[in-house]
Amino acid sequence: MSTDWLIRHAELVNEGRRFHADLRVRKGRIDAIGDGLAARPGETVLDASGLLLLPGMIDDQVHFREPGLTHKADIWHESRACAAGGITSFMEMPNTRPPALDSTALEAKYARAAEVSAVNYAFYLGASNDNLAAIRALDPKAAPGIKVFMGASTGNMLVDDPAVLDGIFREAPVPIITHCEDTPMIEANLAAAHAKYGENIPAREHPLIRSREACLKSTRLAIALAKKHGSRLHVLHISTADELALFDPGPVKGKRITAETCVHFLHFCDADYERLGFLIKCNPAIKTAADRAAITRALAEGRIDVLATDHAPHLLEEKAQQYDQAPSGLPLVQFALQAALQRVTEGRLTLERVVEAVCHAPATLFDVRDRGFLREGYAADLVLVDPRKPHTVTRDEVLSKCGWSPFEGETFSHSIVATFVNGRRVWDGARIDDTVRGERLAFAR
Repeated sequence: MSTDWLIRHAELVNEGRRFHADLRVRKGRIDAIGDGLAARPGETVLDASGLLLLPGMIDDQVHFREPGLTHKADIWHESRACAAGGITSFMEMPNTRPPALDSTALEAKYARAAEVSAVNYAFYLGASNDNLAAIRALDPKAAPGIKVFMGASTGNMLVDDPAVLDGIFREAPVPIITHCEDTPMIEANLAAAHAKYGENIPAREHPLIRSREACLKSTRLAIALAKKHGSRLHVLHISTADELALFDPGPVKGKRITAETCVHFLHFCDADYERLGFLIKCNPAIKTAADRAAITRALAEGRIDVLATDHAPHLLEEKAQQYDQAPSGLPLVQFALQAALQRVTEGRLTLERVVEAVCHAPATLFDVRDRGFLREGYAADLVLVDPRKPHTVTRDEVLSKCGWSPFEGETFSHSIVATFVNGRRVWDGARIDDTVRGERLAFAR
């Protein structure tokens, strides 16, 4: 399989610029970017006239369910869905079974990904009420960050001991990544919903149970702890307009406190619960159209720094259960970049800003070595996008193991026509090359 390519006549989108050029890939790296590059012996020449050439998306938040929950997802399937969607690197969360709470569990995940992942990979170390020693001992090059669930979670991963939280923010050797929802507020709201509806709580109640007040209270706590200790804090999946004033606009470089939102918060709103029900039940919850608009504006101005997925698959039969049993989470990676680019078509985001939020900012924020930009010498993680070829999502094309997508029936204005991982074409617009394997992400720390 070739790792030497000459991609001609593409429109490159990189570091705030759009320009036409050729790009040469040699031995898995970007060798040259320029006009009129001459083909060399052994290169595969690809005419990209009319196509956009972007850095591969770096998704800083996915749940691939391996180990322990592989009936609904695994690294093999989800990494291929990433490749089909233009995501060339992922950072996976620790709330598996068992959870990744120490270096042994963390390295087991890396070993598995090396065997099966079609794209590049990294894994967070999780925090619990009793693993501060493991956090303190973490090699900064071993993980993108420490994941702290400051709200309801699965297994032994809810950190609700104030002394432990203080210790994590004081001593973490890498960025602290937080899920911010206040558990006592959620439990009180859930009790009120049960009193009103019994066991038949409708989906539309989810954003009232997982309320904006619960998000705001927990996010304020995380930011207060980060400011107290000078911690590097990244708050995940912002879902409310109320939280936005807590973050500063502007470039990600140099910020100590940053924020992420997810594609489903830009695409859906509470009106969609009537149509999709628990299929779009997620934590934090999808909220109002006004929240969606405010979040999109905040992403446009750099108040929100990163756009990711929080890809979290469940089986359809699991989603078909009643409120308490229907799990939270959506499968998103395969169509996430297209959903983001739809905001460009609508005029809500610029193409340059989308590339900043899904490629450059996560690379900068996590100190990812030699990825996330179209730069000579960087890894050739690339995606070719056709802005003139609409794509309607169908269930039969879904590569995630769960076999469905909340975007089914949606028509996106852009299509992903090729994805390259370390110079190898893993997706050709129709098929995955199952021989391609990604690499462990390296962190320049």
